Amino acid sequence: MKKSCSLRGYYLCLINMFMLLLVVRSQLTTDFYSSSCPNLSKIVRKEVQKALMNEMRMGASLLRLHFHDCFVNGCDGSILLDGGADVEKSAIPNLNSVRGYEVVDTIKSSVESACSGVVSCADIVAIAARDSVFLSGGPSWKVLLGRRDGTVSNGTLANSALPSPFESLDSIISKFSDAGLNLTDVVSLSGAHTIGRARCTFFSNRLSNFSGTGSPDTTLDTAMLSDLQSLCQNGDGNATAVLDRNSTDLFDNHYFKNLQSGKGLLSSDQILFSSDEANSTAKPLVESYIKDSGLFFGDFINSMIKMGNINPKTGSDGEIRKNCRVINS
Repeated sequence: MKKSCSLRGYYLCLINMFMLLLVVRSQLTTDFYSSSCPNLSKIVRKEVQKALMNEMRMGASLLRLHFHDCFVNGCDGSILLDGGADVEKSAIPNLNSVRGYEVVDTIKSSVESACSGVVSCADIVAIAARDSVFLSGGPSWKVLLGRRDGTVSNGTLANSALPSPFESLDSIISKFSDAGLNLTDVVSLSGAHTIGRARCTFFSNRLSNFSGTGSPDTTLDTAMLSDLQSLCQNGDGNATAVLDRNSTDLFDNHYFKNLQSGKGLLSSDQILFSSDEANSTAKPLVESYIKDSGLFFGDFINSMIKMGNINPKTGSDGEIRKNCRVINS
């Protein structure tokens, strides 16, 4: 009987070790491709550098691409999939707005030449986002890797899950919370708007009849209001303005200084400082980041790592796409 119990204990031990190994294997790690694709970081960095030399704005676009991917079905590259009317690319927050797909295609092609069938499109997007921040003058960090690509792209979910520039602060905080992110993540990740541009269609609501008042948004700086009214006066929703006035392409804490001066471009930017809800939530963080850019950088890194961990597909879940735009046949 003793021998039988001992044998049973031995098998239980083996099962537990096997399960532990599965759990460890499924976690994202910084050295996931150290053997299978050792030059991955160099390859991605080189291609992102080329893209930014061609158009500095692309850094912001690649960063935003990662954000819009992770908030829908997790960080699984599903935003990259082509398809019908209900793919994420066609969702209202993404259509004619999210950019950088061709750059990801180029990176994927270079990666495939070095190590075919090994690196996921989701991981490429995550590394490209980090490099975009760093090459724009911001901080760097070790990206956790090992994501696999999803096979489903859900445009309907993108329409409901992605925070909108027209929403209240409470609503935006709630959507971040649904994704497992907190108030610090809301404010620090909003700081990504220290680079990039936005179309008139996303802020023209502030320029005249704001929220049915018959007047422009009173929290908007008057000189900036005049400039934006001139930019958008012809009704061209595709005209663009810089998100961080007077510090366009540099990743720094100037975005938060602009909020203090009423120069946030989007309503969802300015409400972090000027709304009633902000007084007890976002505003103290904005003021902290104004005083201490190192604090902003540190919180931003932590929030990017947290965001990159939203429901990743690992192990045998998902696939490693050969072409980022289509699932494997």
